[in-house]
Amino acid sequence: MLPNDVLLVLTNLPNREAAVKLANALIEEKVAACVSILAACTSVYRWQGVVENAEEIPLHIKTTAARYAALEAVIRRLHPYELPEIIAVPLAHGLPGYLQWVHDETQDTQEA
Repeated sequence: MLPNDVLLVLTNLPNREAAVKLANALIEEKVAACVSILAACTSVYRWQGVVENAEEIPLHIKTTAARYAALEAVIRRLHPYELPEIIAVPLAHGLPGYLQWVHDETQDTQEA
């Protein structure tokens, strides 16, 4: 397992309830090994020509490159935003045992 086979995916949700719902679905559907729900933050952005200030709940999602498409599909299906932030960052380094755990936890049981 190479470090860049594992991705850190970032998204933000409008409230804790939506964040928990999405996190649980990602784990239950085995498209993520772990989802960290962070403390609320304020996001400042321009949307449809208007500057917005919104409180959001960030998620840090750990998955593999092989499971990214399935993970993105779940986020798009359950995310309440019209255009959700979904950013995947490949890892340069990581504890080999942890990277293997991410791989093991995201195995598609239909392919195994």
